Amino acid sequence: MVLILNFTITPLDTPLLIRFVLGAILIIIGLSIFLFGVDIGITPIGQRMGKAIAKTNKIWIILIAGILLGFFISIAEPDLHILADQVDMVTSGLISKTSVVVVVSIGIGLLIAAGLVRIVYNFPLYKLLTILYLIVFGLAIFTSPEFLAISFDASGATTGALTVPFILALALGISALKKDSKASEKDSFGLVAIASTGAIITVMIMNIISGTDEMTGSLAGNTVSNSIIGPFLHEFPSITFEITVALLPILIIFLVFQKISFKMSMKGVRKILMGLLFTFIGLVLFLVGVNAGFMDVGSFVGYNIANLDNKAYIIVIAFALGLVTILAEPAVYVLTHQIEDVTSGYVKRSAVLVTLSIGVGLAVLLSVLRVLIPELQLWHYLLPGYIIAIALTYVAPKLFVGIAFDSGGVASGPMTATFILAFVQGAAEATQGASVLIDGFGMIALVAMTPLIALQILGLAFKYKSNKAKGE
Repeated sequence: MVLILNFTITPLDTPLLIRFVLGAILIIIGLSIFLFGVDIGITPIGQRMGKAIAKTNKIWIILIAGILLGFFISIAEPDLHILADQVDMVTSGLISKTSVVVVVSIGIGLLIAAGLVRIVYNFPLYKLLTILYLIVFGLAIFTSPEFLAISFDASGATTGALTVPFILALALGISALKKDSKASEKDSFGLVAIASTGAIITVMIMNIISGTDEMTGSLAGNTVSNSIIGPFLHEFPSITFEITVALLPILIIFLVFQKISFKMSMKGVRKILMGLLFTFIGLVLFLVGVNAGFMDVGSFVGYNIANLDNKAYIIVIAFALGLVTILAEPAVYVLTHQIEDVTSGYVKRSAVLVTLSIGVGLAVLLSVLRVLIPELQLWHYLLPGYIIAIALTYVAPKLFVGIAFDSGGVASGPMTATFILAFVQGAAEATQGASVLIDGFGMIALVAMTPLIALQILGLAFKYKSNKAKGE
């Protein structure tokens, strides 16, 4: 798509184009290595921990383990670092990167603990989500518009490439111990959804307590580096360091659990350590490709298309970008495979992927409309959207409720948090009357919301189909 745009309406400078192609190659290699690493490393650790925690049968152990695992895995999440960097940059350091990462991680830890307790005590997911979103909308009344966008974006950004496989595996490990296979199937999903509300709630509370209102922000000039290799070399050390810090707690927790409760064979331990190494290499390559090759291109393309006289271009391109970006999200593959495994092929990956693509395409389109029409505010979308999503939880098949709410978090991964966010922010910078801080953020929030509705509707279609089959 970027190449088509380059040869038609937004020609890119040659260094920028070469960087984009190099970034794409790194992303393909990195994503392949990462997904292989997750399969043999992160997922088995999560499942074993889930089982080990559940076997203790002590609520306080489940709570403490949930808080600690949630906090460390969230601090490790690359997407959260990308978003926190963007917030820090756009607000000129008024909201520091560290404060965003720590506040969000606390929220994730607390809510993962609540989610694990829910699985153990069989508390219905739809009831818990109703309570949590009532709290969110209660807090939203007191939250400034800038922070409303950032808090919902934080919830989408936290559930990314690293957090999702781990949280899904944790839920699967705990629910696998249930005697009732139907309940076990349903409870395998929903934990990602519960965790992501923690990010919204804690960021809103941070805003209400600190009272940071009336902020302004803009993109740091529209200058793009002409160097080809420079940005890759610049990103490599910082990303390597971040991923090392990120994966270290998971490695330590695994080794501690191995000593206390896993007692795996040396061969098994070696396989998991190899998986962690692949996850590390894959994530570094993927994020270097995304940050050095994609961010500048995203804001450049968004800025230039928004400057064209015909606004139809940016609306159509926004929808098309949303459609294809979801196919590049690493966590989407992890989730769709788990859906197919848990439902023994009843819910096909392709059906989930197509539904997600359409939902995310619409989300990006709605974000661009918000940039173009100053009167449109984020809550005009979020309030009716979440009311519809919560209402559907009462009628959609319960398995699909968990899948839909997990998909919302999964859809907004590193590709969305970088390329599409940069695209929308570039469009906001170019549009008179639009604010990069208010209109540029909020896009991840919409990408996290539309799958909730789209996949529950898919669930209703499945229900209708199976009822019709029974009728015949």
